[in-house]
Amino acid sequence: MDIKEKLDELNKKISAEIDHSTNIDLVENIRVHLLGKKGELTKILKGLKDLTPSEKPVVGQLANQIRTQLEAEIADKKNSLEELKLNAKLATEKIDVTLPGRSFQIGTKHVLQQIQDQIEDHFLSQGFQVMYGHEIETDEYNFERMNLPKDHPARDMQDTFYLTPNTLLRTQTSAMQARAMDQHDFASGPLKMISPGKVYRRDNDDATHSHQFHQIEGLVVGRKITLADLKGTLQALTNELFGRGHAMRFRQSYFPFTEPSLEVDISWNIVDDQTAAEDIEWIEVLGAGMVHPNVLKMAKIDSEKYSGFA
Repeated sequence: MDIKEKLDELNKKISAEIDHSTNIDLVENIRVHLLGKKGELTKILKGLKDLTPSEKPVVGQLANQIRTQLEAEIADKKNSLEELKLNAKLATEKIDVTLPGRSFQIGTKHVLQQIQDQIEDHFLSQGFQVMYGHEIETDEYNFERMNLPKDHPARDMQDTFYLTPNTLLRTQTSAMQARAMDQHDFASGPLKMISPGKVYRRDNDDATHSHQFHQIEGLVVGRKITLADLKGTLQALTNELFGRGHAMRFRQSYFPFTEPSLEVDISWNIVDDQTAAEDIEWIEVLGAGMVHPNVLKMAKIDSEKYSGFA
């Protein structure tokens, strides 16, 4: 068998092997066995030295054509197998875009946000609305509308950060009381709102003081609102936050925007009928009171017909 016949035979053999290959590794092995230094094509071409000068160009050209053809077939087969492999992978990893997305837990809420959410959920279930005010407030709403005129001595207790002579970082979420009353249509029913947020005081930071802290204001204004309504509301709140069984007591206090004003304490321990009074220890949790008539009047609300608590 001469070199031409060997080349033709090799071409047919390799083409068939390429065609029947089922994975990329087999195709790569065929390429190495054909074109490598010890490959079949290399072995055949070593016989060129025995050809006549006229035969060498013809056989050399045929050998190059076969090499080029087989290299192209190998490349095409590899591409085809790569595509089949990719399609198979896509089929097994198919994503149904109509399914709901998966949420990733990236952490937990800060404890302050957790307690705020709990309080908001509680009051929303009681028919209250949540109103978020501005941390930058006017002197009018932060102080004057809260029955704290410019010369009121109680302002010294809330020394704060002024941005301009008439704007400041709010010292209390109580500023939302006046804004809520201005916006509310009392013909539709009583106003029931809470307003959580950050407040600011010019305090020295220590274990019990901070220049920035959180408050949650509560306000109810309507007809025939009484201190009993306030007590029931606060009892429900303390039950929600601390659990049932804690005693609650009111102590007389003073806030310019409420009259009467109260401090509210709860017992740190569970109290029942067998608990002696001297065994109860108290923790102050909030301030409250009935809305001062002056605050209602400044909101253009008739204090003879309407009352409220905060």
